[in-house]
Amino acid sequence: MRVDPNYVINLTAAVDQSASEEAILSSELSSGLRVSSLQDDPIAVAQSTLLGSAIAKDDTFVQTASNVSSRLQVADSALGEVVTQVTSAISSAVSGNNGTLNASDLASVAQKLSGIRDQVLSLGNTSYQGQYLFGGSQGSVPPFTLDTTTNPATANYNGDSELQYVESPNGQKLQVNLPGSSVFGAAGSGVLGALNQLISDFSSGAATGTLTADTSALTTALGQLSSQRSTLDSSLSRLQSTSTYVQTEESQLKVAQSSLVAADPAAVATQLSQAETQHQALLSVINALSGSDLFSLMR
Repeated sequence: MRVDPNYVINLTAAVDQSASEEAILSSELSSGLRVSSLQDDPIAVAQSTLLGSAIAKDDTFVQTASNVSSRLQVADSALGEVVTQVTSAISSAVSGNNGTLNASDLASVAQKLSGIRDQVLSLGNTSYQGQYLFGGSQGSVPPFTLDTTTNPATANYNGDSELQYVESPNGQKLQVNLPGSSVFGAAGSGVLGALNQLISDFSSGAATGTLTADTSALTTALGQLSSQRSTLDSSLSRLQSTSTYVQTEESQLKVAQSSLVAADPAAVATQLSQAETQHQALLSVINALSGSDLFSLMR
């Protein structure tokens, strides 16, 4: 009978291989990962890397959207209060323009309107986390200052008209600011300009027709402000819905990434049991060989 001269060498190699397989399966079972390095599965690693990049992009957008949504909510709240104040100013102007008030009464109306104007200007300078909301890209400078040396007084706008956007992972651009000049006006325009004109005309005891025209101008300015606020509300709604969608997408991508590299515990446990059995069998053969030579075993 011919004896394979490499029998012992092959047997030893088989033991080493089974021990290595046992270690790999034990590691997979304990870590829950099928792939832990490039050599384990290059294709899975490449796909996992691409998914990881998409997940990071989604996560960045969700965090940005959360912060921007809070900022937009503060801006919307400020505009809601502006609407309340301007509506009150219109009511005061209408009731004060009945043709029966004396100079003192008209001065009182002008004083009330001045208080409303100051409140509106303050709301125009609303800030969030140290940045002014209605200055365009000039977030570090108060957007509005009041010059009372002119008649009527002048509300100066110190910001710019730059629009700002947030881009979603799929490339959709969402407007996330309203320049103050388009909301409150500048110089003699908008709600601030109309309020200053009303204050001046009530203070000077202007004719009923003039005050009626001033009130009409303020009403128009309020409509323009409300239109801009609707744009802001639409942006906020779209931003929140997009963020919700991206969060769902991110969760799905994480599941897909996990499935690429995750181990199947039940399957790995079965394979490990089989590997242990095979390893023990090989060790038994070696132990048997250690007690006698190969020729005696083959008789």
